[in-house]
Amino acid sequence: MTGLETSSYVVTDPLFGAPYVEVDEERDQPYPHRFVMGGFEDTTTRFAFYFPPKEAYQGRMFQPIEGGNGGHVVTFGGGYLGEMFRTIESTARLGGYLVESNQGHIGDEFDPKAGPDPTLYGHRATTEVARFSKYIAAQVYGAPPHHSYVYGGSGGGRRSPLCLENAPGVWDGCLPSASGGEIGPPGNTQRIRTSSTMGFGTLFNVQRLLGYTAILELADRMAPGGSGDPFEGLTTHQREELALLYRQGFPKGNEFMISQPMGQIWLWASLADSLYAEDPSYFEDFWTAPGYVGHDLPGVVMGDVIDQKCTVVRTVSARELNELPEFAGPEHQTMRVLSAIMGTGADAYDLPFAIEVEGLHGGYRLGAGVRILTGKAAGRQMYATGVAGDVFACDGTGDANVLRFDGVLPGDEVRVDNRRFLAYCYYARHHLLDEPQFDSLRVDGIPVFPPHLIPEWSPFMGVCYSGLYQGKVMWVHSTHDSSVWPAWGTAYHRAVLQAQGPEGAAANFRIRWNEYAEHATHEMVPPEPHRASSTRFISGGSGEQNLQDLVDWVERGIEPLGTTYTFRDGRVTLPPTVAERGGIQPIARVTANGGLRAEVQVGEVVELQVHAEVHPQAGTIVSVRWDFDGSGSYPFAHEEIDGTSSSLTLITSHAYDRPGVYFVTSRVESHRDGDLSASERRIETLGQARVVVT
Repeated sequence: MTGLETSSYVVTDPLFGAPYVEVDEERDQPYPHRFVMGGFEDTTTRFAFYFPPKEAYQGRMFQPIEGGNGGHVVTFGGGYLGEMFRTIESTARLGGYLVESNQGHIGDEFDPKAGPDPTLYGHRATTEVARFSKYIAAQVYGAPPHHSYVYGGSGGGRRSPLCLENAPGVWDGCLPSASGGEIGPPGNTQRIRTSSTMGFGTLFNVQRLLGYTAILELADRMAPGGSGDPFEGLTTHQREELALLYRQGFPKGNEFMISQPMGQIWLWASLADSLYAEDPSYFEDFWTAPGYVGHDLPGVVMGDVIDQKCTVVRTVSARELNELPEFAGPEHQTMRVLSAIMGTGADAYDLPFAIEVEGLHGGYRLGAGVRILTGKAAGRQMYATGVAGDVFACDGTGDANVLRFDGVLPGDEVRVDNRRFLAYCYYARHHLLDEPQFDSLRVDGIPVFPPHLIPEWSPFMGVCYSGLYQGKVMWVHSTHDSSVWPAWGTAYHRAVLQAQGPEGAAANFRIRWNEYAEHATHEMVPPEPHRASSTRFISGGSGEQNLQDLVDWVERGIEPLGTTYTFRDGRVTLPPTVAERGGIQPIARVTANGGLRAEVQVGEVVELQVHAEVHPQAGTIVSVRWDFDGSGSYPFAHEEIDGTSSSLTLITSHAYDRPGVYFVTSRVESHRDGDLSASERRIETLGQARVVVT
């Protein structure tokens, strides 16, 4: 291909050296585009641009930001996420080209020049990449973009508003999702503190204390048609920790995910070393001082302690975890998902991601520290993010995040020690933010337990929000997110109200809630026994419609529908009707024989009814399907739907030929234009009832 001219580009941020291009080629997969990759001299900032064919270009730039800490240059344009979300294709439909960056760092290693500067990783690297992309787009298409948009979920949702706040004029709109964080003054350079650091410790503790079977029973009580009493049958200490988990904002109705921590365990692995370095006294006092559970109530932790040496049998790559039949079971689900996300680059996919060991006995293994003692990787410290028997998937910071088990050979020795993790399980008792969800741990402002300083998050997560920006922000959050809890999704709304007032917030901010949505699509969420994840969660397919609505708001002044909600006692509640709720997601209410729970005998016909509605400005109902047995197959569809109605009440029936407990699920989809054949921009919701067959 003809070379791109870069020499006359002048960087705005003096940290960055001259840009360079190392790859410029046409690609057919996963969607036809011109691929340009390179970086900036004297930094570790890298970029990747994806230019669809010229006939698709309508003058827009779209820049998704990777979740987690970032650090990978190709994420949404290729590999696991690129194939799942088809981001290049979606970008072309929206009339734009796609921009990615590693946000200023490679893996979890700091840029040598900038060090632990949160402004670089939070917004400055992303900003310089955006500016340079426009320079290249002018050469590829003949004109730079007239409007630009930045978006992202999780860690990308954390950082995308920082871009809009701190780089006026570079982007016109922002679509963050599934994130949150601390609020500070405009222009601040403060690393953030967040309640998730404490909340996840409590989550892990409830998982440890209850165990898998008791969590299944808890999830059943809290599912539709259950007793609704989460504390039934629990011990005093289990009740205390579960109550604390709810007070800190964990979403009711998603209790099964307490047994399957995904993004949460990654956060522990990324923070464990820094938490200890910043406050080693907590991890020592926990076992030795009055006022701490490890000292005062050793019986609730000592049985889980593990501190042993063992031997490596083999290493396991991300590719092997996702492709070998021996790792296809549900016990390896979290490992597969986390390794696949890490493996968005081809080289990383073959990196040793896990080890199998021998000689290890007992102990609570998730979250445990794993330190290599012998061999080429001796001294490398990681933490278990997924465990199945004697197989440990691990992550860490710095070199450990980049290398994982590279250089580890069969016969090498490792030490597994979980004492820091067990102390972290009670972290919330001793680290109190000035937020309502911590009020139960104070009396008249005095901490009940010995207090410690609140830790800061990694510099890779950027600085505090200010809520002050130019342009438009459409915030998206999920009611059942077990990684970024619903309470945290309200933080940026408060920041905008504080910075811009009610009038500014009404003009420049919207929040949309996705009901029955997890942190990731249901394909990435582990199933419950006998209940597919697609009967518990939606697929999360509203992203492209939200981006289109953001474009229409910015460029055409079309006011988007926001979602009305209430926030009280750490819990987000949505109104029951679309007239009150707004938003673009339909609502579905299912009954079995007229209620949320029906008890019948084998062969008895159950009458099933769904009332589905979507806001008239959001489109019409285009599909209603039923899953009767939790398999996720949705075999029955209402063929009478013609895409003209925004409100429907439909009835069907089903009889069961064997005893059991069944969750009957109706999946309802709407489309803005009522297009029955549309494959994109279909907005989902679920309705569910319980049928007990004897």
